[in-house]
Amino acid sequence: MDFTECYRDMVSSVAAAARSGGTRWLRVLIQRGCSVDCRDNRGWTALHEAAAAGSKACVQEILSAVKGLSLPCLTLDAKLEETLVSNSPHRSKQEEAQSQSRILSHPHLHLSLLPSSTTVSLPSNMSCTSLTYFSATPDVLIQISCGVLVCLLIVFKITFLSKGHTEIVRILVNKCNLEAVDDYRISPLFVAAQYGQRGCLEILVNTGANANTQAVDLSTPLFIASQEGHQACVDFLLDHGADPNMVCSHDWPQFAIHAAAQFGHIGILRRLIAVTDRACDRGESMVSPVYVAINSDQTKSVELLLREGYSPDAQDCSHTHGLLSPLSLALYRTPQKPYSESVKLLIAAGARLNEEDWIYALATDEADLLQLIFEHRWIPRPEAVTSDESVLQHDGKTELKLGELNEMLCVALNQVHFAGCWLPLLLKAGLEPSLLLQPHMLEEADSQVLNYLLEFVNWSTLSPRLKHILDRRVAEKSWDPHPCFDSVPCLSHICRLQVRALLGPDILMRTNVVQQLPVPNLLHDFLKFRDIPEASYTHAPPLAILQRIEEHRNTHQHRHVL
Repeated sequence: MDFTECYRDMVSSVAAAARSGGTRWLRVLIQRGCSVDCRDNRGWTALHEAAAAGSKACVQEILSAVKGLSLPCLTLDAKLEETLVSNSPHRSKQEEAQSQSRILSHPHLHLSLLPSSTTVSLPSNMSCTSLTYFSATPDVLIQISCGVLVCLLIVFKITFLSKGHTEIVRILVNKCNLEAVDDYRISPLFVAAQYGQRGCLEILVNTGANANTQAVDLSTPLFIASQEGHQACVDFLLDHGADPNMVCSHDWPQFAIHAAAQFGHIGILRRLIAVTDRACDRGESMVSPVYVAINSDQTKSVELLLREGYSPDAQDCSHTHGLLSPLSLALYRTPQKPYSESVKLLIAAGARLNEEDWIYALATDEADLLQLIFEHRWIPRPEAVTSDESVLQHDGKTELKLGELNEMLCVALNQVHFAGCWLPLLLKAGLEPSLLLQPHMLEEADSQVLNYLLEFVNWSTLSPRLKHILDRRVAEKSWDPHPCFDSVPCLSHICRLQVRALLGPDILMRTNVVQQLPVPNLLHDFLKFRDIPEASYTHAPPLAILQRIEEHRNTHQHRHVL
């Protein structure tokens, strides 16, 4: 969370004098009747400026002036903490460092500045009757004997900065408002969780502080502890009523589990997985933490979520976040090889491959992603293709569903100029070659690709329409056919086509079934078509992946094959 604010410098003359440490000029201004309680555009008074400047004399001058005024008290709100407490989440890191150095370098700004008779009121939202005197020295000594109380929010922030003075907090919790908040509704409990002060957190919760308090941006103590990686605080909050399913963002339903996944806090993520509603994984209008982990390159978070049953597909967030699936996001983040571990994890987990995912694999002169896919997926024969709902596995691989296979063929037929790269892999993975015997393929494929494809079929049985395309290409000299295509296939080729048809191309190509046939070993390579020279890619280097996707969208023509 970034609460940094920039204020223009608009201060009163008394405040300007207090800032400069000019005690004499400050006294003159007060004697002239200038207000000591006038606030600037930040809400600061002269007392804020004197405290921030570390000017003991100016602080004493202002407090002495209060006694002689008709004002019933000196009003003080949570803005003072920005002056006195260097770890305010409202400030930039540089401002925090400067403020801390300034405060700790002025050990005389302590309780003795205020006489015990002084009463400083707080506004109603602080619900605290008076402000005690405190020491800004590093040991943060609290002198309760002075007879007044410390604003809970201010003191707690100081104690957190000083590594959690639980003995001080234990004294204060029974005398102050546990739900005191600043301008961003940051409560003491929130700060304890943010800085990992489990001891202070325990005291606050056991005294009755609300474990589900929310800041202006809806963040909760559990969310901020999960974000910062404070395991002990997360465990304590969950054990004492913190709700892991509270929405912690105005923009989208973000839970504590998203913060843990984003920052890779594995122990916290494991704890939150057990208690978070799984609706966040697949629910409509939700965003799965798998998305967040991928976007932050937190591979261990992705791995844990998938292992614990979170879906590699999650929900379609294209309308809200422009994200079609976790795999689409992972591919988008690493368009060039080597592909990220998240891509590998998602594919291994059976993530569904949509049309744009296939573009990454097929519209390229590289085959690494396609090889990765076929390490975990297999192409069933057309008559064995199942619906998108069923999940069939064999030898540790998951079959491509009907929709995936259709989209793969559609992209392949629209990316024929890359066929030299993807065709050998598809056929070796068990794709039925007749699915590619489409007019567009025969019209656009180069000579090597076309010759390679025809070697996997009985070219003498092609339909008249396809034969006409081949004859025309020969006449136009756009295809240099293999000499064997002028005759009927030899008996050996017809036999291996028959073996392929009987066994099924998926079984023949991806298993060792050939080795189990009662045929000579010399025929094994022949039966698996290994004697056919592979086609090679001969075109110019492809466009960048995003340009390829855009080009595909603009020129796409759906080709329904199955």
